[in-house]
Amino acid sequence: MIRICVESDFDAIHAIINDAATAYRGVIPDDRWHDPYMTREHLAGEIADGVVFRGLERDGKLLGVMGIQDRGEVMLIRHAYVRTGERRNGIGSRLLAELLEQADRPVLVGTWAAAWWAVDFYRKHGFKEVSAVEKDRLLKKYWRIPDRQVETSVVLADGSWRLD
Repeated sequence: MIRICVESDFDAIHAIINDAATAYRGVIPDDRWHDPYMTREHLAGEIADGVVFRGLERDGKLLGVMGIQDRGEVMLIRHAYVRTGERRNGIGSRLLAELLEQADRPVLVGTWAAAWWAVDFYRKHGFKEVSAVEKDRLLKKYWRIPDRQVETSVVLADGSWRLD
């Protein structure tokens, strides 16, 4: 079952993100890797900044989470993670479909350029990579991330976004 995550899911969301993010170790730039990948404070800040998580739950346990953030004229997919032992079971696809079904404006996702599996996942679901110039503009306008992360990321847009 997919449901909106609530405050009592915080620890599970945090655990899922940090478990799944181990895939980035040695892939993303060393200066962007942290252990843990996302601190509790950072996660709390993301939620306070409007990221609303949905989770796929089975037998009372969250197996994957994906956030969506309203940024006015666009919606952002944020922090999409599936427990390492549950990958390749369609959890991410189901979460993404749920969020896209509810989106009433263009949807953008930013991810690490070196995380080819994440880029491929979004492409498989109809997202297209924007140009490098547009990527920089979008990341600076809608995300609150360091310049170094802007340099090493890509942005993909759903079919309702006008590509340049």
